[in-house]
Amino acid sequence: MPAAPTPTGPLRDLRVIEMGQLLAGPFCGQLLGDFGAEVIKLEAPGVGDPMRQWGREQSQGKSLWWPVVARNKKSVTCDLRDPEGQRLARELIARADIVIENFRPGTMERWGLGYEQLREGNPGLIMVRVTGYGQTGPYAPRAGYGSIGEAMGGIRYTTGDPDSAPARTGISIGDSLAAVFATIGTLAAVHHKDRTGQGQLVDSAIYEAVLAMMESLLPEYAITGYQRERTGSVLPNVSPSNVYPTAGGEMILIAANQDSVFARLTELMGRPELASDPRYSNHTARGARMDELDDLIADWTRGADADDLLERLHRGGVPAGRIFTARDMFADPHFAAREAIARIAHPEFGELPMANVVPKLSATPGNIRHAGPELGQHNSEILGGLLGLDTEQLTKLAATGII
Repeated sequence: MPAAPTPTGPLRDLRVIEMGQLLAGPFCGQLLGDFGAEVIKLEAPGVGDPMRQWGREQSQGKSLWWPVVARNKKSVTCDLRDPEGQRLARELIARADIVIENFRPGTMERWGLGYEQLREGNPGLIMVRVTGYGQTGPYAPRAGYGSIGEAMGGIRYTTGDPDSAPARTGISIGDSLAAVFATIGTLAAVHHKDRTGQGQLVDSAIYEAVLAMMESLLPEYAITGYQRERTGSVLPNVSPSNVYPTAGGEMILIAANQDSVFARLTELMGRPELASDPRYSNHTARGARMDELDDLIADWTRGADADDLLERLHRGGVPAGRIFTARDMFADPHFAAREAIARIAHPEFGELPMANVVPKLSATPGNIRHAGPELGQHNSEILGGLLGLDTEQLTKLAATGII
């Protein structure tokens, strides 16, 4: 296998120690690694991160999720429950810019790895802590998975069909949002450190990350008493913006809720008078007659072929598109032109496709150097090269189960 490319992103001068497991903390590490940071992941000897086994589908008994969330990272085994493993972790963190952890609050302190202890020898250290409820408050000690944060933050109640129980999005959106906000906080803390030399704590709670995405849910209730409910495939009072049938049975999305765009849609429908009809002529009126308007549009779309209809909508300046599956993404020319899907060499899977780095930077773009590593693959490089342990010391640590 050819040598991995070198980091190209703007964070390539940063070293990150990633602790914790599963998704919320590790996805933050993935994002930092995408933009060039050296991410050293500490994993339990012989076991590793459970993400090595997780995922709906596996190949050759191995997770297809792990190579993505652990891409660009270096794996070092270290028993954090053992005093010697804790000492190794402290030495690594002393040489790092950032440490990421997503254990339950108090765990790091019990291991002698609390922020105040770690910053004594590294005052510029940025410690990123991702948990269900945050580091403070009455719920902080509770176990908090992403699904619980999604429920507490409001997205579960508002997701799904109004006649069904609250639904989930089909991905681990709570964990991922907490990781994205943790990454934003990390970059802000790096900027502060560059100006002052001082590090700080970044406290990202899953429920707060979800809450931050809930638009005007809180003032709507506080000011008007309106409680957002589940509304299926539409947003209340935003019309037309829905899924519509076509002659071949394929469903397409049309979003024409702005006045000028709606006028363009009515021209394509051969019903230009609808744009000036008082029942549909402005955003409020269309929202009040959402079902009625959706029926009118559906009557038009179901008589047309999807490809032809989409071409007409695109030419007419009306936002529209298919509901993509993975199969569609692989076949789509826009995905290909923007290299939205990267193909990374993997020792077992050959060429492994995954979502590429986003966003795209013009001067210092991120890159994917390699897929997720084998457990302990970088023990010698990091513990030997960075900490200076010799072969005898590494062999002893391995024999005692510390690494």
